[in-house]
Amino acid sequence: MLKRADGRKPEELRPITIRAGVIEQANGSALVQMGKTTAVAAVYGPKSMYPRHLRLPDRAVLETIYAMVPFSTKERVRPGPSRRSIELCKVIRQALEPVIFLEEFPKAQIDVYIDILQADAGTRTAAINAASVALADAGVPMRDLVSAVAVGKIDGEYVLDLTSEEEDLTACDLPVAVIPRKEQVTLMQLDGDVSPEDVKKLVRLALKGCQTIYQKQREALKRRWIDEGAK
Repeated sequence: MLKRADGRKPEELRPITIRAGVIEQANGSALVQMGKTTAVAAVYGPKSMYPRHLRLPDRAVLETIYAMVPFSTKERVRPGPSRRSIELCKVIRQALEPVIFLEEFPKAQIDVYIDILQADAGTRTAAINAASVALADAGVPMRDLVSAVAVGKIDGEYVLDLTSEEEDLTACDLPVAVIPRKEQVTLMQLDGDVSPEDVKKLVRLALKGCQTIYQKQREALKRRWIDEGAK
């Protein structure tokens, strides 16, 4: 069996912490820690969209703004948009859109700001997990949450929830986001060279991991609602 540097089994997630309602000024917010990777998401809206010419007559526009703060890695991250952050804004939005009832808010916009406070691989999956909980915390109508995790293959074994060290060793890096109750995939990006059979097994492992993350997301929202009810 593969020995991982942090002592985990191949099919084991990193320790996960999820908290909802961490930013009072936002309509909804969440913090997600997956190992050393930490993401904070804040939702503003639904609200009227400006400029008016960007409005859609039959649905809201979902805007996702992803950024890594300068101190999130060992080497200072340059502030401002990059090609990578622009790509991640797009894939995160596409992963979330299928669960949101955007048609309930024509001519409106929903802004989701995601900051990576600390990065040790899996920033896009942590961002999706945090954004999903933040949207639910904001009361945005949703079909379900979205849960995400990355998988890979190291020394012939399928590995769940890669660290940055493992990303350098894996034959592939496969982030997967799903709608858990339907097991419907909303994001799958393969970086590497593996067989179709490998991909099937990796996706099955990701689905299993996402179910665990989903329960953590639900528990975080329940704690938030209980705390609100106690006030």
